[in-house]
Amino acid sequence: MSTSHKKRPRPASLDAVFRPRSIAVVGASRRRHQIGHEIVRNLVEGGFTGPVYPVNPGAKVVYSMHCHPRVSAIPGPVDLAVLVVPSRHVLAAARDCARKKVKALVVISAGFAEVGGEGAKRQAELVELCRRHGMRIVGPNCMGVLNTDETVAMNATFAATTPTPGGAAFLSQSGALGEAILADARALGVGMSQFASVGNRADVGPPELLEYWEKDPRTRMILMYLESLGDPEAFMAHARRVSRHKPVVVVKSGRTAAGARAAVSHTGSLAGSEAAIDSLFAQCGVLRVDSMKDLFMHARVAQMERMPAGRRVAIVTNAGGPAILATDACVAAGLELAELRPATARQLAKALPPEASWANPVDLIASADAARFDAALGAVVADANVDMVIAIFVSPVMIDAAAVAEVFARHSRATDKPFVACLLGKQQGQAAARTLAAAGVPNFRFPEDAAKALGGLWKMSELRHRDATPPPRFRIQRRRGREAVERALAAGRELLKGTELYELLTAYGIPVVPSRIVREPEAAVAAAEEIGWPVVLKIEAQGVSHKSDRGGVVLDLRNPDELLAAWEDLDRRFRPEAPRLQMLVQALRRDGVETFFGTTTDPQLGRLIAFGLGGIHVEVLKDVVFRLHPLLPADAWEMVEGIRGKELLHGVRGKPPVDEEQLVEMLLRLSRMLSDLPEIRELDLNPFLAGYRGVDSCVLDARVRLRRL
Repeated sequence: MSTSHKKRPRPASLDAVFRPRSIAVVGASRRRHQIGHEIVRNLVEGGFTGPVYPVNPGAKVVYSMHCHPRVSAIPGPVDLAVLVVPSRHVLAAARDCARKKVKALVVISAGFAEVGGEGAKRQAELVELCRRHGMRIVGPNCMGVLNTDETVAMNATFAATTPTPGGAAFLSQSGALGEAILADARALGVGMSQFASVGNRADVGPPELLEYWEKDPRTRMILMYLESLGDPEAFMAHARRVSRHKPVVVVKSGRTAAGARAAVSHTGSLAGSEAAIDSLFAQCGVLRVDSMKDLFMHARVAQMERMPAGRRVAIVTNAGGPAILATDACVAAGLELAELRPATARQLAKALPPEASWANPVDLIASADAARFDAALGAVVADANVDMVIAIFVSPVMIDAAAVAEVFARHSRATDKPFVACLLGKQQGQAAARTLAAAGVPNFRFPEDAAKALGGLWKMSELRHRDATPPPRFRIQRRRGREAVERALAAGRELLKGTELYELLTAYGIPVVPSRIVREPEAAVAAAEEIGWPVVLKIEAQGVSHKSDRGGVVLDLRNPDELLAAWEDLDRRFRPEAPRLQMLVQALRRDGVETFFGTTTDPQLGRLIAFGLGGIHVEVLKDVVFRLHPLLPADAWEMVEGIRGKELLHGVRGKPPVDEEQLVEMLLRLSRMLSDLPEIRELDLNPFLAGYRGVDSCVLDARVRLRRL
């Protein structure tokens, strides 16, 4: 559980966490397999380059080193203290560290905010104490930190595995998962620069580590396992910047929704926290994956530090079945099979037997040896139409698998294109796998995994090069919009009335269908004559939402008699529950596609903006895309192009296309409105009739719900 991040020291102080000159272990133990013993052992056996000070008032010697009764009794300076004591003793230990002017704490101990009650109170006291004395906190309830830099060589965790040095920094919110993360990273050949198990994130969390690792020259990609985000605005700000030059890959657990909260707006019922989190990651250039397996799969290709120039893949194989699997997986991952250039096809035709296929996938048939793979890969890798390569080898008994692996390694070294391998079969497989590992060639057990990994790499490349153009400056009437909001709040209302809705929307340049609010049937007829027939009649009553669902809308009224009959029916049905009932007379508009714009407030992440197909079926179709406010133009275009029914916007069955640029503009105007008016909690423009080109677009119905700040 995170606490407020205000008034923190600058993140440069995290040097005390990851590059300490000296470390005290408070709660050091003489007994093997106790956490306090294992942390001391890992620091000493890992070759930490500074002094390690065991601290335990009940022991004189720990791990053959003099043990101090308390941190303040240590003769030299202490940068980092690792606290491994019962939670009830942590505050006293922290106060002693403050007297010693310790710069940072790693609190391994559990029993804080994760248990609630007294634990939450204890954590708040710890945070306040450390803020007062300028000490950073990792944890509580964590596994520790490490840094593989040989000038530091710090393993301040109780993990049984020390990772191989490399370019991946890893944040794990779960301490229990940390051991598996470090073990799997070593087994899969993912080298680590630094690791932090952040636990409750009382102080140091994802935003701080993103900023710190951005500046660390050894860290070339950032991997995260998260259960919650903490400060989403800070996360977005840092991740948007960091992901432009270092890949950020995240597993975020908790995808299952606990149920939508009750909401007046359609948007509130459509959105959930997972939609908000997916939106956040998409907007700030972070690749979200579903599992730890997928995370390491993508890390293995990212550590090659080769971003593809495009999505075109070539597959070179000695077996047809795996190539078909790879092809299907490439398409599913958003990749394309490269169309080999004619010169490449001619080169392959000369080098391969007649039974082979020199189209992509290039099938060398089962008899292919190292020489045949060498000839084929030389031609394919050099092809300008190829952005990435998958080399598949099923190991038959008569072929030297190690020699084939040497060919894969040589061609991978000779190109800057992403190159991955898939070795199938156990015959001579271990030696071949070792060859690929030594050369840094990612080797996957199945072709689908190789394709999925390259798909993730292409997505990382797209995210890195996202358009960051800021929104245009719109001419708006900000004061007029604010007056409409303040008028409703002054009257004690959460929902804006018809005239207030009109004032708000038109102040921000959002077109509204011609309408009049009336109290008497004669006034309705006069309004219809002024607007022009045919018209729509809608009820206007405080507290009545989703009017269409309740039969509160009558369409296509073509003369006074039809209008008066509709008035009488609506008045009879709704007047008993709404004595101050009014009616809205509105021009009938049909030439266009009914779309939906909305905003809602996520309890964890803030305000979301939605776009999708609209009308009465919006909650049935659920063809809606969400992004977090504020929007960039690139976000708005992704929303418009991201709905499943986008072909309706492009024009179908002889209908012309709608003006998509205007839809993007509406999204950006809504985002500007939310920036100016944080009192807006929920908003629905449903339907917004997106006019065909040459036809005016307009809001047909709107609802805005406010909150007092």
